[in-house]
Amino acid sequence: MTATMPEASALPAPARGGLDLRAPDAGPRFDPRVLRSRWVQVAAGDAEAEARAAEHGVDFAAAGARVWETDAHVYLPVTATRREGDRVVHEQVVLALSPDVVVTAQPQRHYPVFDKAIARMRRTPWLIRSSYGVAYALLYALNEAADRVVALASDLLEDMSDEIDEATRGVDARGREIGVRDMQDTITRMNRAEEIVSRAQESQLSLARAARHLRSEIADSDPVLAGLVETLVADVDGVKQHAGFEHDKVRYLQQAIMTSLDVKQAQIVKVFTIITAVFLPPTLIASFYGMNFTHMPELDRPYGFTLTVLLTLVAAVIPLAYIKRRGWLR
Repeated sequence: MTATMPEASALPAPARGGLDLRAPDAGPRFDPRVLRSRWVQVAAGDAEAEARAAEHGVDFAAAGARVWETDAHVYLPVTATRREGDRVVHEQVVLALSPDVVVTAQPQRHYPVFDKAIARMRRTPWLIRSSYGVAYALLYALNEAADRVVALASDLLEDMSDEIDEATRGVDARGREIGVRDMQDTITRMNRAEEIVSRAQESQLSLARAARHLRSEIADSDPVLAGLVETLVADVDGVKQHAGFEHDKVRYLQQAIMTSLDVKQAQIVKVFTIITAVFLPPTLIASFYGMNFTHMPELDRPYGFTLTVLLTLVAAVIPLAYIKRRGWLR
């Protein structure tokens, strides 16, 4: 069923001083032919699409991966990030924007992210009456894809909440102490979550730049569309802030886990240090009696062996008592 846009006359008039969100005079139906005249998709290696883009004076090779303005076009590169099952894919998309047409250089002929843009244009058919409206829908879809990627990172952290809690406490549900090997899988997944949100932040920076350029191109020529782009800029910033929050959360949890493991390793080193300190004096005493001297007076005494054993025990107890008094056993 074809989506329709209500007639402008059916919408209430804007309040005084408010933004008129009624659609401009436009046909109520979505027309794919009009969309094709406003939007040219150029997939990598598609010679026919590249020829169509060349007819409009578009040269993506000259633009490269930078914002570039010519007399006829503005080239807006965006680092797109999207979910593909459980994977996250990062790709380069470039929009060549002119008042008449928007040309997109995209990784493949059917780019799944832009299905959301087409759905948006079906719901709001008047967007396809200008290239700026089409560009808005495309950027809107890219922002929605990035938001889903950030949500994936959030879900990964939520799934690891029990493991992270055990790691910070240092023991698992059975009361067994957790070591580095027990946390390797969790740390690996946390690193993946950090990479996801970092790339999402990068994507949002390029997307925000493209949205601001689109807003400047529209200027005051279309107040309704300009208002939508302003909302898009705010949404892009919101997703970027969400990604920043998740990134800070990942870094905090990583730091908490590493601190817990460092404390555990320090405890192990402390135990061996105490053992060494306790047994060093007895070892020193025993080393004397391992020497091949001809005459050792205490060997001829009746209680020589007993005195030596007592001396060895005292030599072990003295450093242990000192360590305990200083609180190093806690």
